[in-house]
Amino acid sequence: MGLSLTSKERFKEWLLNYSLYFILGVLIIAVVVTDPTFLSFSNFSKIMSQASTRGIMALGVAGMIVYTGTDLSAGRILGCSAAISASLLQSVTYASRMYPGITEPLPLILPLILAILAAAVFCLLNAFGFAVLKMHPFIISLGTQLIAYGALCLYIDSQANGAQPLASLDQRYISAVNGSLRLGSVSIPYLVIYLAICSVVMWIIWNKTTIGKNMFAIGGNPEAAAVSGVSVTLNIFAVYVIAGILYGIAAFLEAGRVQSVTTATGLNYELDAISGCVIGGVSFTGGVGTIPGVLIGVIILQVINYSLYYLGVNAYYQYIIKGAIIILAVAIDVRKYIARK
Repeated sequence: MGLSLTSKERFKEWLLNYSLYFILGVLIIAVVVTDPTFLSFSNFSKIMSQASTRGIMALGVAGMIVYTGTDLSAGRILGCSAAISASLLQSVTYASRMYPGITEPLPLILPLILAILAAAVFCLLNAFGFAVLKMHPFIISLGTQLIAYGALCLYIDSQANGAQPLASLDQRYISAVNGSLRLGSVSIPYLVIYLAICSVVMWIIWNKTTIGKNMFAIGGNPEAAAVSGVSVTLNIFAVYVIAGILYGIAAFLEAGRVQSVTTATGLNYELDAISGCVIGGVSFTGGVGTIPGVLIGVIILQVINYSLYYLGVNAYYQYIIKGAIIILAVAIDVRKYIARK
């Protein structure tokens, strides 16, 4: 006996809703079949380390998407904040360091705080445009993206020896970022631990605090939230400040991970963060999303990125594939929204 019409429609709807995961799964299986060594713990550790900074940044971007917004400036904010961290933590024995007046190594916490403050300032600019001036998040973050990029270029160009990568970093910094915790025969990268800590903190904020509950209420129906006594403006500012803190942490870690900062640092990082959020179920229609979903989305996307690189796929094709993934993910999200309506 064949399926009833209703069952067929439900099955078709289910296939459409989860088609992205099927496509990504097939791609991963194809990579594994092509080269079984891809499943090694070493590769998985590299993937998780590479996903860590983008994952931390995505945790901040996710809050803005829950508000039915987005943040196109996240990557450039990260680059600008990373430059601050790297410039202050260059080795004091490096003759061409940006600040020759620093003759003693700075405590690592100081550049971290400054990176967070720089990122928070940019995020406050986005929040002001969105919450106070009522600008669309796309437009205000596009403007902030250009401002942050200009500031990054000016900062790197201001070096006495001319524009050059901010490299030769303090070994303490490199070890604190790229080290690992050894548990028996298994080594867990510090970057993965940092991502886990940020994720737990964000899960608590989203699920156990007033800020998180108000965030979902505003994202789902801002008018109803305002009528019920929720301060929409203050909550938007709070979520953007939290995002700024996460961007600053991600910037500090990214500079140490790559061990060099240039004007290209942070380029297109926001696309990976936004893609990871959407793949992980954070809806652009607002009011929907989970922290575990964000993490899963970011990791899946990084697996795809790494697998394409692992197979030697042309970088230009990688852009095309990633763009197609974003379009498909958003299209599926829109379908779900229409179905709910």
